[in-house]
Amino acid sequence: MPAIPTAPAPATGSSLHARRLRLQFSSPLPRSNQQRLLPTRLPRLPARARAAPMSAEARAPAPPVAPPAHPTYDLRAVIALALSEDAGDRGDVSCLATIPSDVEAEATFIAKADGVIAGISLADMIFNQVDPSLKVEWFESDGNYVHKGLQFGKVYGCARSIIIAERVVLNFMQRMSGIATLTKAMSDAARPACILETRKTAPGLRLVDKWAVLIGGGKNHRLGLFDMVMIKDNHISVAGGIANAVRSVDQFLEKEKLTIPVEVETRTFEEVKDVLKYAAENRTSLTHIMLDNMVVPLPNGDVDVSMLKDAVQLINGRFETEASGNVTIDTVKKIGETGVTYISSGALTHSVKALDISLKIDTELALQVGRRW
Repeated sequence: MPAIPTAPAPATGSSLHARRLRLQFSSPLPRSNQQRLLPTRLPRLPARARAAPMSAEARAPAPPVAPPAHPTYDLRAVIALALSEDAGDRGDVSCLATIPSDVEAEATFIAKADGVIAGISLADMIFNQVDPSLKVEWFESDGNYVHKGLQFGKVYGCARSIIIAERVVLNFMQRMSGIATLTKAMSDAARPACILETRKTAPGLRLVDKWAVLIGGGKNHRLGLFDMVMIKDNHISVAGGIANAVRSVDQFLEKEKLTIPVEVETRTFEEVKDVLKYAAENRTSLTHIMLDNMVVPLPNGDVDVSMLKDAVQLINGRFETEASGNVTIDTVKKIGETGVTYISSGALTHSVKALDISLKIDTELALQVGRRW
C-alpha cells in the first residue's frame, strides 16, 4: 500500500513566524444577517502584545491555490448558508450568555492528526464574513503537510466572533483537508498519471470539494453537466450504440457551434475498437476515452490491469485516456504504471475521512476574562 508521506519536522526560528493571509472582499454579510449573528459590541480591551514582524522575504507565502472557476457557484452564499443554519433566528445564545461583548481573544489552530492542510483561504473568507475586524495569521499554506500537535495559525479579535465562526471554519477545513490528504497520497502513488475526482461530491459543496482536490495536487474533472460532454452507459444505451452516441454529439456540437471536451465511456475492449473505428472514419470532437472497470480485482487482493494496459496501447495517444473503477490507495500505483493519462476516483470526495483540527482560545486570557466579569 502506498504510504502517506511522513510529516516533516516542525520548522524553527524565523521560518515559523506568522504570515498574514488576510483576503479582502468587497462587502461583509448583509447588515440584517450580521445583526442576527453578532450583537453590537462595546469598546474592546487593548490588543495583546505580539512579536515583532519578520522580514517580508521570510514570511512570503506560497502562491494560493485558487478555487475552480464556475459560472454560477457563489462561495459567499455557501458560507452565509452555513452561518445561517448555526445562527437561526437568535444567534449564538451560548456566547450571549457567557461572554461579554467587548472581550477580545486569541485562538490557535492545532492539527490533531498528520495530513495535508486545506481550506485556509476559505477560512479567511468565513472570518471576514462573520467579522471583518478579526485578524488571522497562518504559519502554513494550503497544501502543506502538517503533523499532529502543530500550531499552524491564529485568529485575534472579538471572542464572540471567533466562537461564532469556529465550527463553520473547522467543518470546511476538516473536510477539505481530508480530501487533500487522500488526493496527495494517491497523486504521489499514481505518477505519471494524474488523479481526478468525480461529480460524487456533497450536494452544495461541489466547488469546495473540487478546490480541496486541487490543493492536494490532483486535477479537476468536469465541474458539472455544462462544461464537458460525457457519453456514459445510459446515453449509449438510449442512442443505440457507442458509435451512434458519438455521432450524435458531433452533430450537436457542430450545430450549436460549441467547442468543449468530449469523453466517451468504454466498458469493453470491443467498445474501444468501435470508438477508434468511428474516429478513423469520421471527423470527431472526441477528446477523451474513459476505460471503465478495466481494472479487475483478484481474489488475493491484487488487481489485474492487463486489459487496461492493452486498451491504452491500442489507443496509442490518439486520445487522452482515463481509468475508472476499482481505484484505491492500494491499486492506484499499478494503474498509473499502465500509461493511462488520468485516473478518476469518486472516493476522494464521497468517502471523506475528515482531518482532525481544533481551534482553542488562549486559556490564560480566558481565565482573566472570567475573573474580570
